[in-house]
Amino acid sequence: MRLSAMGDVAMTVPVLRAFVSQYPQVKITVISRPFFKPFFEGIPNLSFFAFDEKDRHKGFLGLLRLFQDLKGLNIDVFADLHNVLRSKIVRNLFAISGKKTASVDKGRQGKKELTRAENKVFQQLPTMFERHVKVFEQLGFTVDISHPEFPEKAVLSPEILVLIGTNHQKLIGIAPFAQYESKVYPLDLMQEVIDKLALDTTHTILLFGGGKKEIELLDSLSANKENVLNMAGQLKLQQELQLISNLDVMLSMDSGNAHIAAMLGVKVISLWGATHPYAGFSPFNQPLENALVSDRNQFPKLPTSVYGNKKVAGYEDVMRTILPETVVAKIKNVLLNH
Repeated sequence: MRLSAMGDVAMTVPVLRAFVSQYPQVKITVISRPFFKPFFEGIPNLSFFAFDEKDRHKGFLGLLRLFQDLKGLNIDVFADLHNVLRSKIVRNLFAISGKKTASVDKGRQGKKELTRAENKVFQQLPTMFERHVKVFEQLGFTVDISHPEFPEKAVLSPEILVLIGTNHQKLIGIAPFAQYESKVYPLDLMQEVIDKLALDTTHTILLFGGGKKEIELLDSLSANKENVLNMAGQLKLQQELQLISNLDVMLSMDSGNAHIAAMLGVKVISLWGATHPYAGFSPFNQPLENALVSDRNQFPKLPTSVYGNKKVAGYEDVMRTILPETVVAKIKNVLLNH
């Protein structure tokens, strides 16, 4: 599963939570891959429609079938929060059938100006959350996201407690990976961060990731430390969400895990390499000072990319300008004020 897709879906959740609380008489149907269903559980007046990309809804004919399936739900308006080819086709089918539709403006021009090497326009762009709010505005719904509501911390199941134990005063989550290398904090520096945090035995540090290679790397980061536990590959998504909701803080790259923790109301400290919070992908409801960015004095072309998928010669080590002691101090500061 692409982490970026995971982040995209997680970023819709805070806006949808605000919407249902402000418009309790409106029923929402979210259309997404079945994998993401747990993100939306417990949101009132919201039902989930599973998009079957491998079979029933595959290809253009599949999208026609999807439209027919959705028509049966008596949908009045269609909000396209993704604005990719597949969602555009379905949106246009709704528009042709006379329904009101709106789609997210991804702000490509602003992002281009922010990330180009010459004549860079270095300024904060609207966040994805603000862009989602605009979609609902176009459909006649004003949504206020300034006073967010978050779900209660989940009650941890016996299976999770067996993995993490019960003897911890502070739970720190660390998600050291991202889809692109240019967004990943160097592992030797991450090891330093983990080693320093692990010295305090009241901390239990939980490492998150997925896939065989990441599991092996996380095993090496957690080796010989009783209070550092590798969670990768041990939990289903639903259990992972329950566990993340119980964290005191999450340290993450610019990646899906940052958005998952933020949608659950957890404090997030994010590390930024080739990308930058100004592009609008900062985790929801987190202060800008919790986003630790690489040094632009040393590397003035930053940010070089919106998603981290561009390589720029000489910019491979930008994240080494974020010192492990800075990261540790930030985490301790958040824990102190938690």
